[in-house]
Amino acid sequence: MKKLLLCGLLALIYGFPAVAQQASTKIRTKTKGVATPATPAAPDWARTYAATIRPAELRQHLTVVASDAFLGREAGQPGQKLAAEYLVKQFAALGLKGPVTGGDNPYLQHFALTRGTHAEGGFLRVNGQRYEWLSDFFSYGPMPSPFRAETVSQPVFVGFGVEQGAYSDYAGLDVAGQDVVALMGEPQDERGRKLLKPNGRAADYWDSGLRKAALAKAKGARSIFLVTFAPTTAFRKQTTQLGESLREPAFSLPDPGPAVVDTVREDIPPGIGVYLTSQDLGLQLAGTDMAGLLGYVRAVGQAGRPVPAAFRAPAATIHIPQPQEQLTTENVLGFLEGTDKKDEVLVISSHYDHLGVKHDTIYNGADDDGSGTVAVLAIAQAFAQAKKEGHGPRRSILFVAMTAEEEGLFGSEYYTAHPVFPLTNTIADLNIDMVGRTDRKHSAKRPFVCIVGSDKLSSDLHRINEAANRDYTHLEFDYRFNVPNEPEHIYYRSDHYNFARRKIPVIFYTTGEHADYHKATDDVEKIEFDKLAERARLVFHTAWELVNREARIVVDSAKP
Repeated sequence: MKKLLLCGLLALIYGFPAVAQQASTKIRTKTKGVATPATPAAPDWARTYAATIRPAELRQHLTVVASDAFLGREAGQPGQKLAAEYLVKQFAALGLKGPVTGGDNPYLQHFALTRGTHAEGGFLRVNGQRYEWLSDFFSYGPMPSPFRAETVSQPVFVGFGVEQGAYSDYAGLDVAGQDVVALMGEPQDERGRKLLKPNGRAADYWDSGLRKAALAKAKGARSIFLVTFAPTTAFRKQTTQLGESLREPAFSLPDPGPAVVDTVREDIPPGIGVYLTSQDLGLQLAGTDMAGLLGYVRAVGQAGRPVPAAFRAPAATIHIPQPQEQLTTENVLGFLEGTDKKDEVLVISSHYDHLGVKHDTIYNGADDDGSGTVAVLAIAQAFAQAKKEGHGPRRSILFVAMTAEEEGLFGSEYYTAHPVFPLTNTIADLNIDMVGRTDRKHSAKRPFVCIVGSDKLSSDLHRINEAANRDYTHLEFDYRFNVPNEPEHIYYRSDHYNFARRKIPVIFYTTGEHADYHKATDDVEKIEFDKLAERARLVFHTAWELVNREARIVVDSAKP
């Protein structure tokens, strides 16, 4: 690269690195019969500054970030505020600028978060019979309730609630603002074969209630009730087993910004209630009995397409109380300005929030994601030192510690909807989440890292990351979370995804889940700081190339 060659030439002219003199004694060239010193190789500044990322400093930061004093760093709570204050001080001490304007602190991007808490007394009344919340029906994960007040509804039965090619359970229906009732599973012919061909999708694509919810949301529905075929006694037993998790707070963004079409993400779609029902309640909501429902399923299989149901959903009254409070939380931003390409920005991110305090127990989240947070601090320190010593990046770098990731990727959702720098100028996001441990699938003797998303939007980005590892860090790359239809849906579960769905290339660096994932035992003493340092150096080397190369990386892929 031109900048590095220029540094080497200046070194030779002014004579400050000893390497120039050493090289001239080993290699000589002849010009017109006269021996002259060869131009020495330019110093490898990337290697120089990557070496400043050390286990001791990572341990020092993490001992603070994942301490009991920060109370588990739950978004909107006092511990998260203390962690944000610590990160602001670190960014400022490094000489990073706060890029946020119009607020009380240029390092903090404040935003509102709505927190809904569980309340007893929810019910659904249909055909004169009352069905109880968290017994006969429950929500598909924590979510804001659209039925906080008692609501009279006229549900719409939408068959299996699927749409693919010419097959559409929504054909001729207007469900905007309505509550739809859909069967779990997907249509089959008389021999039990699925009517809908995969066409590149997973064979069980429409078995997912969340995909049906996303489709219902796209059609404008207020909620979707998914009818399970589990006997009511079994359903109630499962509900009892899930009781504590079903009572967790639900979060939402009051100001989510412009909508982004997302038909791929396997997660609860925002803005729609998603509920599972017992068999008895489901039949009542659909307005039929088991014989009538099975008759409908057979008719669809025989026709090979949706058919009108011989029954109609009756009116229902729904009440799912959910007291709500408004919280304020903050992303923490530190900006390092580039030189000749400073208008282009690389984002390096992690999330610093965790689960807080549950039942008087602090969840410190040392790996999730204290490890990624201190890695960002170490990488920021390395680049800041490089700039201070005259080797700063050509492109600018925005270091972002995201908040509210655990509640639903809200920090990155808010930033990408309200970016401090235009997303059109954002070249990539390198996201670091859980990089301090060794999972059960790998040997502790062999350092590794899982690479997710590197090739999904940019072939350049994938090659650059591979080259950085080949030339510098020599880690074992595990791509098991990067394959289509990956069952754990890791690609959709951290902050990089909100950049990716806006067509910004990403890499997600992680080491995956372990026995202490989302437990109070995720503590500092279990972190492998030597491996954490090596993984942080990999991110640094990839970032170094991204910000110093001549051409911006291309966006030339669209992989699932």
